[in-house]
Amino acid sequence: LFLGEDVAGIVGKPGFDIFTNYENFDWSNFVFNLVFCATTATIVSGAMAERTKFLSYCVYSAVISALIYPIEAHWIWGGGWLAQMGFHDFAGSCAIHMVGGISAIIGAKILGPRIGKYGKDGKPRAIPGHNMSLAVIGLFVLWLGWFGFNPGSTMSFQNPSDVMHILFTTNASAVAAVLTSTITSWIVIGKPDLGMTVNGCLAGLVGITASCAYVSIPVSLLIG
Repeated sequence: LFLGEDVAGIVGKPGFDIFTNYENFDWSNFVFNLVFCATTATIVSGAMAERTKFLSYCVYSAVISALIYPIEAHWIWGGGWLAQMGFHDFAGSCAIHMVGGISAIIGAKILGPRIGKYGKDGKPRAIPGHNMSLAVIGLFVLWLGWFGFNPGSTMSFQNPSDVMHILFTTNASAVAAVLTSTITSWIVIGKPDLGMTVNGCLAGLVGITASCAYVSIPVSLLIG
């Protein structure tokens, strides 16, 4: 459904080379895209963590991995209708992060707000993380992982300058987002908020992912 021969711009014709042409199958490309698919599925977990049955999450993961992701990714990277219109998403801001985010919104809407999220007056209340040290460690793990996520989407390291450019635009956007979110929280609530800084950095990384290979460093700072 993803990388097969295009059918009407909607889906790829399913192929069985993984079974019939085992020795010559493009395993590196398959595994790389498999990880992208897994990333799309895991994004929703934060919105539904501790509030759904494990079986429900397994069913959701199977549906998005076997049906939703392969079809929408084909639209962009498999020669589908979006690609035919000239749409570019280099490493997945749309195909991965937006699709995962929309799925998370749908899941959160079905589940409703967490207990204690809204006061008796109807106003929302912050539910801070219980261990910001682990949250920051998680951020740094993701930040480091993005240096494989975005440059790896070149699918080739024969031109080191291209890879370095993507590394710099990715990091520049993340740094700009850290500064922006920290300053904004400082102004709005009167003090820097670590949770906002962490989320801001992730937003900067997600925001640059689609265009990391196409924009300059100053533009990547603006995106962040």
